[in-house]
Amino acid sequence: MNAVIGRRLGVMRMAPGAAIWLVLLVLVVVAALLSDAFLEPVYLANVVRQASPVGIAALGATVVMILGGVDLSVGAVVSFAAVFSAIQMAGQPGNIGLAVASTALVCALMGLCNGALVAASQASPFILTLGTSLAIYGITQIYSGGTARGIVAPGFREFFNLRLGEVVPVLALVMVGLAVVVEAMLRLTRFGRAVYLVGSNAPAARIAGISLVRTTLLAYTISGLFAGLAGLALLARSGVSTTTAGRGFELDTLAAIVLGGTVFEGGRGSAAATVAGVLVLFIAFNIVNILGLDFNLQLAVKGAIVIVASALYARLDPDR
Repeated sequence: MNAVIGRRLGVMRMAPGAAIWLVLLVLVVVAALLSDAFLEPVYLANVVRQASPVGIAALGATVVMILGGVDLSVGAVVSFAAVFSAIQMAGQPGNIGLAVASTALVCALMGLCNGALVAASQASPFILTLGTSLAIYGITQIYSGGTARGIVAPGFREFFNLRLGEVVPVLALVMVGLAVVVEAMLRLTRFGRAVYLVGSNAPAARIAGISLVRTTLLAYTISGLFAGLAGLALLARSGVSTTTAGRGFELDTLAAIVLGGTVFEGGRGSAAATVAGVLVLFIAFNIVNILGLDFNLQLAVKGAIVIVASALYARLDPDR
């Protein structure tokens, strides 16, 4: 029995396919044809830097979606994290460590609450996390007084915006490093194997002795933690905390995750493919900006790119 489950898990943990990387390559070529800037390493590194907050949030949400769930509170947690950490820093370099640690802890607890609701209720995770999203936005407004508060401490922004070799931003390296950690966790740990099996076949996971409640709690806790880290990354990138800083993150993360081949039914997906999906979205944003399109038309083009890329992925990946 265990041998059969192990072989099945080995198949499920394989990379979902090369299609999203092909889409990414095509978009880079198109962008390079439209603008020579895309041939410059500094410009490409800057695109990755821009994508880092969404990418970090998407990594945590990927774990939940492989489990067969969904987390729509990501954007609200990102907003809360940006405001909370800025207030904790209060413009003092000595407060950075405490601000980062407390923000990560509180956001992880928010994710844990999501997991507890999902594990204890028969209601849809979609509805439950939509409700917690509204609650967290309300808490953020109350905590901040409805206005931008807090001062980013000197050194915080400067560190994450440093460029190694004057090319690669530290913030981009943070996203890549976290992607490696999540990919290793999913592929190499007992928890990762449990996530894939629960998402693929919950009854079989229960028979195999996997605790569905514990796995659900941990997956949503990771999603909350990574949303908090994304809020910190957004604060480092922009230097400004607002109560709506993360609005729209939940849609961008879902789009990137689905583009990467993770399915809503669960049991499939990878962190690496999610990063590729994030880069597809942000290169697409840059393309429409290069073309000078109206913002509303940009939204339409963004939607079309997601649809076409998803359809192409499904066509090229027969195992999906």
